[in-house]
Amino acid sequence: MKIGRRRSKQFYIPLNSMSDVAFLLLIFIMLVALINYRREVKIEYPEAKTALRTSDKKNLEIWIDRDGGIYLDGEDASLLGVEREISELYRNAPETRVHIIADRDTPYEKINSVLEIMQVLQYRVVSFVVKNAE
Repeated sequence: MKIGRRRSKQFYIPLNSMSDVAFLLLIFIMLVALINYRREVKIEYPEAKTALRTSDKKNLEIWIDRDGGIYLDGEDASLLGVEREISELYRNAPETRVHIIADRDTPYEKINSVLEIMQVLQYRVVSFVVKNAE
């Protein structure tokens, strides 16, 4: 009795829907690229006649809204939390710049409380963020 050889099946990859998959992948990549990971607090910037640009890399942002609420990089915080974060930052990366971003109508004593923390910790790399008055 003669046993016939079995033929192996030919595998076939359907290419009809490859363009659809590539198009959906392109849309997904474009949407992910548009996501802004920086959290911001809605404030009205004070104006300044002269301003110095700083690098946006390696900085800690302290937001103070018009009601005196304090936010660290967009997350709600207290003065004690600010003090802890800045002291930790000073130990690990002393060249990191602290940006203080306060609303135009924020009472000065709220800003001064953050500045007093900086003064006690002797942190000297501080910037006030303002809108350029043109």
